[in-house]
Amino acid sequence: MSSVLRSRAARITLSNLSPGPNSQHAQKRLGRGQGSGRGGTSGRGHKGQKARAGNGKPKAGFEGGQTPITKRFPKKGFVNPNRKVYAPINLDRIQHWIDQGRLQSSPENPITARELLLSGCIHNVHDGVKLLGDNASFLKTPIHITPSRASQSAIKAVESIGGSVFCKYYNPLALRDCVKSREDRISAAPTRRTDILWYTNWRNRGYLSPEAIEKNPKAEERWKELSKQLLSFKDQTFDTKGLKKL
Repeated sequence: MSSVLRSRAARITLSNLSPGPNSQHAQKRLGRGQGSGRGGTSGRGHKGQKARAGNGKPKAGFEGGQTPITKRFPKKGFVNPNRKVYAPINLDRIQHWIDQGRLQSSPENPITARELLLSGCIHNVHDGVKLLGDNASFLKTPIHITPSRASQSAIKAVESIGGSVFCKYYNPLALRDCVKSREDRISAAPTRRTDILWYTNWRNRGYLSPEAIEKNPKAEERWKELSKQLLSFKDQTFDTKGLKKL
């Protein structure tokens, strides 16, 4: 009668752990005499750029001293450090999402970047959401929306059927709080001149314009003070007579 021998795998514990085979190698000893095989020049050969101490390799793009290709080619244009990329959203797409029951709005709970992102209407908020008026004839439902920017055709189409548009400024941190529905931090106010002029203009439906503060049911008390401070330059006068004498 033949007996079957079954080998049991040893249980792995801290006492029998060991490095894998050929995973460890002895340190290469350089400059320890000719008998070691790596004495004298230590495997670097005689002279040359790669035999020197320090950084043996040139920087990326170095071509031996000749003018590198990155300098030989002419340059054109520039990268604007203050540019902003807005996520476009058209009125016909919003109407399609409303028909599917994926979006809903009211004056007290307007559509923001958070609702558009979570519903799949947009896939990335980028630096904010811009409302565009393409295919405005398909919009049948009054909507209340708070984007970062809005075109004049979109504003006209939304308000013509009883909706409302109030454009609000978001810096990167405020936009992230909006998407994550955080309300424990005060959102930043516009600081650049172009942003101040844009968001204090009622034509753009800026949220800091006096007309928007009166009509927006979600206007904060802080916005009223900001509006007064940012628009105070219109009432300021300067003494130009004294400058002429100087």
